[in-house]
Amino acid sequence: MSSDHTTPPNISGQKAAPVLSPRALNRALLARQMLIRRIELPPLDALERLAGLQAQSPSAPYYALWARLEGFNPEELSLLLQDKKAVRMALMRSTIHLVSARDGLSFRPVLQSVLDRSLQGAFGKALAGLDLNELILKGRSIVDETPLTSQQLGQSLQSSYPGHDPSALAAAIRNSVPLVQLPPRGLWGKSGQAVLTSAEKWLGQPLSSASSADQMVLRYLAAFGPASVKDIQVWSGLTRLVEVVESLRPQLTTFRSENGTELFDLPNAPRPDSNISVPPRLLGEFDNILLSYNDRSRIMDNSIQARVCTKNGLVRSTVLLDGFVSGIWNIKLEKGQACLRIEPFKSLTDQEKDSLTEEGTRLLHFAASHAKSYAIQFVSMS
Repeated sequence: MSSDHTTPPNISGQKAAPVLSPRALNRALLARQMLIRRIELPPLDALERLAGLQAQSPSAPYYALWARLEGFNPEELSLLLQDKKAVRMALMRSTIHLVSARDGLSFRPVLQSVLDRSLQGAFGKALAGLDLNELILKGRSIVDETPLTSQQLGQSLQSSYPGHDPSALAAAIRNSVPLVQLPPRGLWGKSGQAVLTSAEKWLGQPLSSASSADQMVLRYLAAFGPASVKDIQVWSGLTRLVEVVESLRPQLTTFRSENGTELFDLPNAPRPDSNISVPPRLLGEFDNILLSYNDRSRIMDNSIQARVCTKNGLVRSTVLLDGFVSGIWNIKLEKGQACLRIEPFKSLTDQEKDSLTEEGTRLLHFAASHAKSYAIQFVSMS
C-alpha cells in the first residue's frame, strides 16, 4: 500500500484511522479548490463552493476565480456585487471576504464572537466605560441613513462621544454591526473607498436565525478538508470547536496526518490519488488555500512561509508547481507593456518554464487586457 494513504496496525484489534501524507492532503485540497483543472461554473456557485474568498485586496477574488474557473469573466463577479447577490464584509478571522449574499447572512451571526474578540484585542482600552449597546445602535442608525466610510463614521460618532478615538468608535460598529462595503468598492477595474452600510439595509433581509457553527464546519471541510480542529479554527477564527466537531463525528470520516494529528472529512468528498499530475497555477495575493490551515505543509513548506506571508500581513501572489508553492510573482505595467515577473524558489526545468510561460501568458491577457505588449521574466532567486 502506498505510504501516502496507509492504515497502521492497531494492537487493540480496532482499525486505526488511515494516515494521509502531505501530498495526499495536497491533492484533496486542489480537487476541492478547482485547481487540478479549471471548472465551468457560474461565479456565484463557485463562491459558495469555496465558502467565500479572502478579499483584503479588492482584486484578490478575481484572481482566485480566474485560476479556478474556465472562461471566467470578471464582469460577472462585479455584476454579482452590483446586483446584491454577493457582498464584501468582515467574516472569517475578522477579515474582509467576498461571499454570496446568502452566505453573508448565514456566516455573520456564527462569527460574532470572532469579531467581538478582535475588537477587544485592538480597541478594548479605548472603548472602556462606554455603553457599547448605545454606541452600536447609534452607529447602525447613522450608516443605515447615509452610507459612510469608516473615517466618516468615526468622525460622526465623535460628536456624540467627544474625547474618544474616532477609529475605535468606527471599529466598534464595524465589528458589532454586519457592515457591507458598497460598490464601486471591489468592482473589477474600478476604484472606490469602502463605503459602509448594514447588510440588512443593503440586502433587505435579516441575518439568518438558523445558522450554526456545525454548518460552517461542514462547509469548511467540503472546501478544505481533510482537516484538524485547529485548522478549522484558524480558517474561521472561532474557538472551542472540539465539542462541535465531536457532535459531528458520527457523520464524518477520520484520518491521521503523518505527525499523528486527527483529521476530519466528509465521507464522499474527493480525495484523489496522490500521484495524479497537476498543472502549474498562478494564484493571486491572499489566496484562501494559504490562510486556512494551522498546518500549511499540504500546500507550502515551512521554510518558505516568511517569503510568502510578510510580517506586515501581506500574502504574496504565488506559483504552484506540482501542487505546492514554489515561487512568487507580480505584474509590472510600464509604457504600455505588462511584464509578469516570476521568482521561483527552486531551479526550474525547461518543461516547467514552458508550462509557466503558457499559464503566465494567459494571466497577462486577463490581468492587463489593455496593455500594448506582454513579457514574462524569470527572476533569479534572491
